[in-house]
Amino acid sequence: MKTINHSTSLRINGESFDSAQDAEPVEARSRTIKFYTLGCKVNQYDTQSIRARFMRAGFEELDNGCPSRFCLINTCTVTAVADAKSRELIRRIKRENPDAKIIVTGCLAQKDAPSLSGVPDVDFIISKSFFPDGIGVFKGNTRAFLKIQDGCNNFCSFCKVPYVRGRSRSRTLSEVTLEAERLVKTGVKEIVLCGICLGSYGKDGLQEANLVEVIESLENIGGLLRIRLSSIEPMDVNAALIRKLRSSKKLCRHLHIPLQSGDDSILKMMNRNYDSATYLRLINEIKGLIEGIAITTDVLVGFPCESEENFQNTVNLIREINPLRTHIFCYSRREPTAAAKKFKSNIAPQTVKRRAAYLKGVANDCSLVYRKRFLGKEPFVLIENRSKEEPYFWQGHTDNYIKVLIKSRADLKNRLIKALLVECASGVMIGKLKSKAKIS
Repeated sequence: MKTINHSTSLRINGESFDSAQDAEPVEARSRTIKFYTLGCKVNQYDTQSIRARFMRAGFEELDNGCPSRFCLINTCTVTAVADAKSRELIRRIKRENPDAKIIVTGCLAQKDAPSLSGVPDVDFIISKSFFPDGIGVFKGNTRAFLKIQDGCNNFCSFCKVPYVRGRSRSRTLSEVTLEAERLVKTGVKEIVLCGICLGSYGKDGLQEANLVEVIESLENIGGLLRIRLSSIEPMDVNAALIRKLRSSKKLCRHLHIPLQSGDDSILKMMNRNYDSATYLRLINEIKGLIEGIAITTDVLVGFPCESEENFQNTVNLIREINPLRTHIFCYSRREPTAAAKKFKSNIAPQTVKRRAAYLKGVANDCSLVYRKRFLGKEPFVLIENRSKEEPYFWQGHTDNYIKVLIKSRADLKNRLIKALLVECASGVMIGKLKSKAKIS
């Protein structure tokens, strides 16, 4: 197994993955590869960036059942569950491709390469820093993730990400704009701006621009219909961003603002730098100024010392903010975080699972309440692809992130559809086609 970082000779374009004498030249082998991604939108962007490098080197990507010579797995390590999923995926891919060379990169490989070095299925561990950012194509075409920032300075006590991704750093405005223009030329109609801590864009002192200026630059790109923001911290939602949400014809009415807990004592132990009243005021202000905006959020259940009262405060706040979607995570001890050093979890695993299940039910109820407001409305839906669950339906999203299924025999992919919303189903709405216009 070869461990490769940014300073190691790993050549794709010419010869081999490693300069070791036993390395077989790439040209002598089949140049086929498959890509697998776990984790967040930033990880999905990173895989596209890695993919671009292999494609430029003349590799052929396989996405069918045929075996490939190489399989690259972009891992996640945000929770213990993510670690387990990454390792299980490595084993599964090796079973499905027994003769393939397995390349592992991403967050788990970045911080815990020694733990992977003894895994017999892993042939290469490659630091993400070996693959520079930059894409010209995003597989899928309709919606593309565009990473404008990486790293995090917040150091929430439970979070391993700053230790894996490093300090916050921003890409240049010109680099971001040029990349967006390239993506739109390939047919992309919606760009999702993403980062590990998106709202910190420009605050590292490396760039003069800020997040609103990035949005304004992308608004000028012809053919780009929508700009969406990925996760943004409460303290980074400022007055300028809210004004832009109100005035922009392209910026989607949707904000994903992590909550993590609705209890002030837990928020303090998490080092979250706001309290529940501040969070609720922010959400109410946004909803009061922007009609129909969707709020989605993250909640961490089972943080050490979380009592039933602490948990109930979270449940109550979720009911008050009424999010469209709530991503629920169960706490897991992550070295070398402050929580791992300071707090010993005294919550039984079955209690954490019970709380997570209960909160999921509450979150589903909130989602239904929000979506019911739009029954009988006729929003525009940007169609992304056919539904895997309902093959006779196309699926897409409204600008406020409601997932819509529309039945049609016509090819609707990458079209903007005006749909009458007629039914609320589990997590989605059913729409009827009102009109369609091909997007040039």
